[in-house]
Amino acid sequence: MSPVAHAVCFAILAAGAPPAQPREEHALVPVIRFAEGELRRIDARLNGYTCTLVKRERIDGRVAAATCATVKLRHQQVRGGEVVVPFSVYMRFSAPSRDKGREVIYVQGQHRGKVIGHNGLRAAHVTLAVPPRSELAMRGHHYPITEMGMRNLIERLVEVAREELDYDETEVEYFSKAKMNDRTCTVIQVTHPVPRDHFRYHVARVFIDDELRLPIRYASYDWPNEEGGKPRLIEEYTYLDIEINAGLTDRDFDYRNPDYKFRKGFQP
Repeated sequence: MSPVAHAVCFAILAAGAPPAQPREEHALVPVIRFAEGELRRIDARLNGYTCTLVKRERIDGRVAAATCATVKLRHQQVRGGEVVVPFSVYMRFSAPSRDKGREVIYVQGQHRGKVIGHNGLRAAHVTLAVPPRSELAMRGHHYPITEMGMRNLIERLVEVAREELDYDETEVEYFSKAKMNDRTCTVIQVTHPVPRDHFRYHVARVFIDDELRLPIRYASYDWPNEEGGKPRLIEEYTYLDIEINAGLTDRDFDYRNPDYKFRKGFQP
């Protein structure tokens, strides 16, 4: 994690003039540099993974009940300029109770770009295909299934960090040997001490698994409602029981898989 351990200083020398005063990089530049390197590493070495996702999100002003789902995810793979493996996601929910047994599948470029899903064991016969950003698909979620996964998380955080390079009032701290579900992690914490319209969060923490070199937990918090109060959760995503390059095939992302509970004979 040394690439992000310290801010780097540089000096600009004017020709024929005395050296200028050193100017520090923005605190987020080393973080962006590290994250972009990890994206390249993921693209080169990680085809996909299985895991358990636990998420909490503030929806309509309230933190919703924790959602737990078994996830199979396969990254897009391109060879010779052609997509040979599309981005694919399968999810089966176990919590909260109202979602138990619910399954969803998304395969980029298939089924007219729609998500296939059913609402659980009691209503598996009601299998639907809906746009990923439709009201039905987005109900209770901050992000569509098309943005699912740890790679997309890194990409989204880089985008937000780049937006913030135009502003000061950003503090970055690093904590080593943190524990997350018995995994040893390095934590990157970004804090905006003062509320500003251009900042999306007060505090954000990313837990990077030291062995897997993947972001296995992300949490962001809003400013407290009152001075000295506790920061308010915006969103939190934790990836557990990760198995990388798990040998996933097209069958894992086929709603006709007999191991799944989608309606038999359904046609998207």
